[in-house]
Amino acid sequence: MNSELLVSDATHFRVDYEINPYMHTEIQPDLPAAIAEHEAIVAAHLAAGRKVEFVPSAPECPDMVFTANAAVVRGGRAILGNPPPERKAEVSYFQEWLTWRGYEVIEVPYAFSGQGDALAFGDLLLAAHGQRTDQRMLAVLAAELEYEVVPLQTVSSRWYDLDLAVGVVGLPNTLAYCPAALDAPSLRRLRGLGAELIEVSVEEAAKFALNLVGDGTTVTMTKGAPRLAAELRERGLRVIELDTTELAKGGGGVRCTALTLDNPPARTSS
Repeated sequence: MNSELLVSDATHFRVDYEINPYMHTEIQPDLPAAIAEHEAIVAAHLAAGRKVEFVPSAPECPDMVFTANAAVVRGGRAILGNPPPERKAEVSYFQEWLTWRGYEVIEVPYAFSGQGDALAFGDLLLAAHGQRTDQRMLAVLAAELEYEVVPLQTVSSRWYDLDLAVGVVGLPNTLAYCPAALDAPSLRRLRGLGAELIEVSVEEAAKFALNLVGDGTTVTMTKGAPRLAAELRERGLRVIELDTTELAKGGGGVRCTALTLDNPPARTSS
């Protein structure tokens, strides 16, 4: 898991619209700094031994750097994201790349935030709805990708995608989550999975602490979440903390900038 990632670049990153609470058109990112942040994230993936694939960003797509929203991939299938209207122009570029790489690409008629709202956890898919993903997508994900879907809802647009509220650490059966970000039924479902859970404060989660990439050995995450970083290190993980100050002005962190390509297909019974 997370040993093969698709990323774009920050060349055209800017805030042209406001589709999450972190975006303000009057507060523009420092572009050279944002590019440096993204390059450091990619370098960290490579240093961790991950394979990184690239799709170039397009001038008319200022959020294309956040590739996690492009799709969710399992085995040879990819369910394409269906983002807000402001980001529709991205879709064709990702569809073309996934098709070129041989994935069976499935388009959906409902709003869907891609991997941002669909986190693979073994044979489970933690799937959010209610903010940027239509509830009808849960059945589509279960049928097309053969996951057992765990429905979750965040409590406000502050957690507009699930990957701000829950992080798949990469160790077997371990999740990090912010209890205050999820509604009561979702908390019961998450706590009923039998997983080992790491609780993260609102203060650290609001800094995109849970927007992390873990592969079972190394976790790449944002700076500014010392309690979570320490907890991960105590579990034997190598933790790389990265600056995402400028990228955060678009509402994204480390996880948002990488689409996982190596989620294994469903096991077939013999």
